[in-house]
Amino acid sequence: MSPRAAVILAAGQGTRMKSPRPKVLHPVGGRALIDHAIDLAQGLNCERIVVVLGKDAGAIRDHVAARLGEGAIAVQDPPLGTGHAVLAAKDALADFDGDVVVTYGDSALLTPEALAPIFALRDAGADLAVLGFDATDPAPYGRLLLGLHGVLQRIVETKDANEEQLKITACNSGVIAAPARLLFELLGKVGNHNAKGEYYLTDVVGLAVESGKSVRAALIDESHFLGVNSQAELAVAEAAFQRRGRAALMEGGVTLIAPETVQLAWDTRIAAGVTVEPNVVFAPGVTVESGALIRSFSHLEGARVRSGAIVGPFARLRPGADIGEDAHIGNFVEVKKVAVGKGAKANHLAYLGDGTVGAGANIGAGTIFCNYDGFDKNDTHIGENAFIGSNTALVAPVRVGAGAYTGSGSVITKDVAPDALAVARGRQVEKPGWAAGFRSRKLAERAARK
Repeated sequence: MSPRAAVILAAGQGTRMKSPRPKVLHPVGGRALIDHAIDLAQGLNCERIVVVLGKDAGAIRDHVAARLGEGAIAVQDPPLGTGHAVLAAKDALADFDGDVVVTYGDSALLTPEALAPIFALRDAGADLAVLGFDATDPAPYGRLLLGLHGVLQRIVETKDANEEQLKITACNSGVIAAPARLLFELLGKVGNHNAKGEYYLTDVVGLAVESGKSVRAALIDESHFLGVNSQAELAVAEAAFQRRGRAALMEGGVTLIAPETVQLAWDTRIAAGVTVEPNVVFAPGVTVESGALIRSFSHLEGARVRSGAIVGPFARLRPGADIGEDAHIGNFVEVKKVAVGKGAKANHLAYLGDGTVGAGANIGAGTIFCNYDGFDKNDTHIGENAFIGSNTALVAPVRVGAGAYTGSGSVITKDVAPDALAVARGRQVEKPGWAAGFRSRKLAERAARK
């Protein structure tokens, strides 16, 4: 296999998004479109990746540079078409000897497996390989003029196509693979004598054919090519991403009771044997191990749920939550940056933030880890088999020893020794008849006002 490089085109203005956020920074599956494109290139084992941006791409440039470095950025200025955009990457790949694949920064659904056919064509001897699809509605796309056995003779853009060519449903995806030297040589010959006055990448096909090169096309399913140019198209891409993800989970042995109500992220990892009830959101960074149950209306992000654990309903796991085997996190419990030990339970109405909960511990309703003092976050550590009474406020930093109890309604500000009982609340005082006297006084005051 020849060495591979990727040129990702992301210089478009994205004005149809009507958003202050650049188009390719909009997320699908909780991940920016441009990151999906970079993931694709890395999944193709590309040794070099060049992202072509416009001159005023400040936020995108910062994003790409943070991931790939400044050397991975090329600038197209002014924007004169797709061929001109790829040519902008020439200097960055001047010393590269291998295949270049051209992809796009707004395509979140392409996978390395989907691109395999064009590399198979290259391996079979094609000098230039193009990826296409049979379009349900071919109107927006350039048409592939194909001969026998997938031989590609030419690509015609819609605005330049004649009546007969407009009937063709085999369409160009824009993805192309060729040796770097050949690709840039052909791009140097591309003119702009077309309806838009632009330098089309697609023109390299006709030039290659004219020079006697072998040009082939492979057609794959149209569903891989949901580009994003508007908020409506972003929603369509998100829906397609979710359908694909849910189908893969169910194929892998995950039970989704109402799959259409479950939202996944790009990196959601759920093992076979997990059950997910309706209306659950998996934000980025979640791993769920086999045998766990995620109950309805729970929201998980940056969390791990271990085998046999139960989360929800109405639970929130925030980054750093690690829910141990057979542990229970119940309704209206929020966990952030806390490792919950095996078999521990926090069944309702609690906030656990920063610290640890030992195996077998019980966290009563209304428990709060008071972890923030206005400047710093501090840890709370609950020992194994400890029992935290309802409405306990644990003021961090604090430790409750193994087997210890805290009395309900306590404010715990000091460490509690193992197997001790800590009670920190005011002594109850009773005043006989006070309530009846209070009511009589208030009723008399009300009557006097009237």
